[in-house]
Amino acid sequence: MAAPSLLNWRRVSSFTGPVPRARHGHRAVAIRELMIIFGGGNEGIADELHVYNTVTNQWFLPAVRGDIPPGCAAHGFVCDGTRILVFGGMVEYGRYSNELYELQASRWLWKKVKPHPPSSGLPPCPRLGHSFSLYGNKCYLFGGLANESEDSNNNVPRYLNDFYELELQHGSGVVGWSIPATKGTVPSPRESHTAVIYCKKDSGSPKMYVFGGMCGSRLDDLWQLDLETMSWSKPETKGTVPLPRSLHTASVIGNKMYIFGGWVPHKGENIETSPHDCEWRCTSSFSYLNLDTTEWTTLVSDSQEDKKNSRPRPRAGHCAVAIGTRLYFWSGRDGYKKALNSQVCCKDLWYLDTEKPPAPSQVQLIKATTNSFHVKWDEVPTVEGYLLQLNTDLPYQATSSDSSAAPNMQGVRMDPHRQGSNSIVPNSINDTTHSAKTEHAAMKGTSVKNKLDLKASADSNAILHSSLATNSSNHNSCVVDMIRKTEGPHTSANIGVLSSCLDLRTVIPETSVSSTVSSAQTMVTQQTIKTESSSTNGAVVKDETSLTTFSTKSEVDETCALPATKISRVEAHAAAMPFSKETPSNPLATMKAGERQWCDVGIFKNNTALVSQFYLLPKGKQSISKIGNADVPDYSLLKKQDLIPGTGYRFRVAAINGCGIGPFSKISEFKTCIPGFPGAPSAVRISKNVEGIHLSWEPPTSPSGNILEYSAYLAIRTAQIQDNPSQLVFMRIYCGLKTSCIVTAGQLANAHIDYTSRPAIVFRISAKNEKGYGPATQVRWLQGSPWFRCLFKSGMNIQSNNCRKDISN
Repeated sequence: MAAPSLLNWRRVSSFTGPVPRARHGHRAVAIRELMIIFGGGNEGIADELHVYNTVTNQWFLPAVRGDIPPGCAAHGFVCDGTRILVFGGMVEYGRYSNELYELQASRWLWKKVKPHPPSSGLPPCPRLGHSFSLYGNKCYLFGGLANESEDSNNNVPRYLNDFYELELQHGSGVVGWSIPATKGTVPSPRESHTAVIYCKKDSGSPKMYVFGGMCGSRLDDLWQLDLETMSWSKPETKGTVPLPRSLHTASVIGNKMYIFGGWVPHKGENIETSPHDCEWRCTSSFSYLNLDTTEWTTLVSDSQEDKKNSRPRPRAGHCAVAIGTRLYFWSGRDGYKKALNSQVCCKDLWYLDTEKPPAPSQVQLIKATTNSFHVKWDEVPTVEGYLLQLNTDLPYQATSSDSSAAPNMQGVRMDPHRQGSNSIVPNSINDTTHSAKTEHAAMKGTSVKNKLDLKASADSNAILHSSLATNSSNHNSCVVDMIRKTEGPHTSANIGVLSSCLDLRTVIPETSVSSTVSSAQTMVTQQTIKTESSSTNGAVVKDETSLTTFSTKSEVDETCALPATKISRVEAHAAAMPFSKETPSNPLATMKAGERQWCDVGIFKNNTALVSQFYLLPKGKQSISKIGNADVPDYSLLKKQDLIPGTGYRFRVAAINGCGIGPFSKISEFKTCIPGFPGAPSAVRISKNVEGIHLSWEPPTSPSGNILEYSAYLAIRTAQIQDNPSQLVFMRIYCGLKTSCIVTAGQLANAHIDYTSRPAIVFRISAKNEKGYGPATQVRWLQGSPWFRCLFKSGMNIQSNNCRKDISN
């Protein structure tokens, strides 16, 4: 964690949509990138549900329906997947609730639920200021404040320390309340405390931690409940314990519980001698407890004044949400003004990165040309940019020292603080709403021409997805085919050209998490996608033979495959095959991997990049600028190098947030295409068929001559794959001039299910011209549809009644 002086608070100052009115006593949870806020009060209790999209910086009001609960404050609010539970709270002054509501956020549908009462004892009484924590399929209720008077105008407070367990049904609904028998000393009664649940990685015993609260005076004690043994204890802690407080927030990220804000005693007050009479104030102090070592660390103390408005001002009754490793804080009140007999609520939204981001996934290839790559990687939540780097064995030769033309980078902008500079820095969180426009503009004028046919088959199995599974592990493949020689051996000119050249950037999900406010019917849904396409980079630098067996041995059949029961296997050769004659010479091929210099491609706002150049970083001539706490070169001072045809490049990527640059991903290796070979087939579609599936594609946009034939391959199950799942083995299932084929149920019965990302069957399709076979397009047919599951039942008996019914549907 960064030192207190290095905390990089960010205030969100640019957003769209209907911003909720300032309040306190509200609650918030996170569903993926969405922060969902309910309740609270300020000149009346709020009853709206507000949603903030942390990626697009948009507020929206979903159109909720069903048993909509009344507005409430200081209630319990937890999230289980895409359902949210609300319990209790104050519904009007002096009147509290013990009702339970469930919100299905996938449909914005409210439902009032009635859990069974405990087998012995009464259900929870109406209350506010309690804690309500979720772990597994159970919620844990502790403490709160009840009103002993039946007259809501005559409030007689009673502090609670009762403990309940609520069992949930899977997906929707609840079973009932129970009152667990606990051991040890129970914490004293309290309200407006916090409770979190944490389980160590090496221990299967989850524990609930209760901190602070109010019981006539504010508290600073820490309690622990072992949820397996139901034993209460008061752990010994190290470090400086935060001041006694209530109405603060507690959020767990990793093994740390972060405490922010709340009501604390005034400076100089001796709360031990007069806890009931002392004055109280709001605070902006910030500490965390290491839940593994029970050591407190102060990040912002109460004595540190903020004269530059560089962090949230003191507050209580606010909400805090953890999304990834980032904490968001919104609203709350800044104290009671006796002179005005009123309180002032904050309306600001802040976030803080608590640690450097994790390493992204390996860089994946979308398309390769003779002098460029279109690459992507999986998104890392709550980051501000990505640093992409590459290296190669070839000697670097800068094309120009002029930096007037920055490389075509997607989703980035120039640093406005450097006049005349082309240094590339990530957009701030405030600019994320324009990311789609930036991406579109960045792609203009490039050589990328293939686009996914948006008129995809109506069949859900034909939807293509650009979340690629291609990385270096996918290329450690063998080829299985019929040994039936019909042509002479292929020349070495075909070797090493199976680099990926497919462009399938467009995503067409059936349903997805909404990131817009264009419709009041926006819903949070589980993403369901049936197939995804990528292009295969056949010439992995460290293992040339992984895909070159498509075209390097005379044993490889050049005709259509016979029934799968008669297949023979061609093993990949251990020795690396040479590059083609058109591959540039490699004078640095003997350079050790540790000696290769990593060069920056640039810093990207989004998780895709079109790479045609990279920057050379001369030793001793670095000009360093800052992104957060990250050191980043000034690209305007660096020379650039163009990519070279037929050359292998290694890529890695790291994410950037307010704490700096995180660790780099694993290395991926791709090769630029060699001129003269056909491009990869595109616009691949998969649709249902009574015989199996129908696989179709479009010819390459750059055939480089006449297309002589196409070959389609299927990854199949073998003992070799079971020992090494990344070593895919392919069987040819089609060879011919047509741009479609039928994959029979019998062939699919032998399919390997790839689990490198989501479970899928893997196909590869390539085209051949007079010069030979070009790069292959890889398609991953995602598992999950009823028809898909039926297809793999009972020895692939596709003619069963149930299967016919699924197909007809």
